[in-house]
Amino acid sequence: MPKASLASKKSGPSSSTDMSRVVIAVPKGRVLKDLAARFARVGVDPKTLLSDDRRLVREDKNTGLSFLLLKPDDVPTYVEYGAADLGIVGRDVLLEREYDLYAPVDLGIGVCRMVVAGTPEKRATREPLRVATKYPNIATRHFLSRGMSVETIYVQGSVELAPITGLADVIVDLVESGETLRQNGLVVKEHVCDVSSVVVANRVGMKLKRQSIRPLLEALALT
Repeated sequence: MPKASLASKKSGPSSSTDMSRVVIAVPKGRVLKDLAARFARVGVDPKTLLSDDRRLVREDKNTGLSFLLLKPDDVPTYVEYGAADLGIVGRDVLLEREYDLYAPVDLGIGVCRMVVAGTPEKRATREPLRVATKYPNIATRHFLSRGMSVETIYVQGSVELAPITGLADVIVDLVESGETLRQNGLVVKEHVCDVSSVVVANRVGMKLKRQSIRPLLEALALT
């Protein structure tokens, strides 16, 4: 006999595990497929998250959960200000900015590395070191911890061009396989930190909706 999902155990709005009041902010993009599989554990229809349409607010009929589909960088903002109770976000976003949030579960998906990379033949001797990155705070903290002063140049995309063109000495960026670096003649010089997707929770919502949120966190944490 198949194991009943949490959704099938609901007895209505007054149930202690009622999830219909919970709003979850999720990032648009490739991580959605993994998230859909995790949320299926509590009875969420995968089509709720994976349907190919432009709806940014989606209600799951099985559980009553509401999902907000956002750009990854916006997820923690919606959670911090209470527009969502929970959110899924890369740890890099949390490390780059300061948020007043709980981060109770590391999902172990969307795994990648934050690294320092540059051209193999060039040794950076300029002082301060010039670093191109989308993550100026992470980069600055990393080099300051090594006693190095840096000048950060903020770039949104195609960061690999910076060392090639002389815009910067090195870059700080996320890599998965490292293939993009290799194809552009760059190599990893230092490991900064490991990054994966984590669940973040609004502090007030976590207290007021604890009975509804707890089973979600338990299911998402399972590997």
